[in-house]
Amino acid sequence: MPKVLVTGMSGTGKSTALEVLASRGHRTVDTDDDRWSHWVTLPDGSSDWVWREESIAELLDGHTTGSLFVAGCKSNQGKFYSRFDHVVLLSAPAEVMLARIATRTNNPYGKRPEEREAVLRDLADVEPLLRATSTVEIDTSVPLDSVVRRLEELA
Repeated sequence: MPKVLVTGMSGTGKSTALEVLASRGHRTVDTDDDRWSHWVTLPDGSSDWVWREESIAELLDGHTTGSLFVAGCKSNQGKFYSRFDHVVLLSAPAEVMLARIATRTNNPYGKRPEEREAVLRDLADVEPLLRATSTVEIDTSVPLDSVVRRLEELA
């Protein structure tokens, strides 16, 4: 049973793609909530929103039928890459991401200037790391149906 991790920066369309996949009957899990993720304090005193590793392991172990699409972008997700059939990086140009973030209503992150700056920093610093470890990259500046169709082809 195929397991696909859908990752990428804020504003690339992870949640939107999962909504469409779910409407088409696929099992989807957006890990950006307290069931799947939690805040931890790092050794330097900063905090990080990471996967609850036991919960993610149980999710992957318990998946036995159909396709599973998991969305998230967490610093500890690499520990699970070997358990996915594909690690898909959704990407988009910065101006597309920022426009989406400005108009989305399902997530308040990215509305404040310092959050928008963080998005651009992550695009420069984090996205290359995701690109280096992904198995597939999909540019989400194309129509949503094309993105979803490509994800379904992987499953």
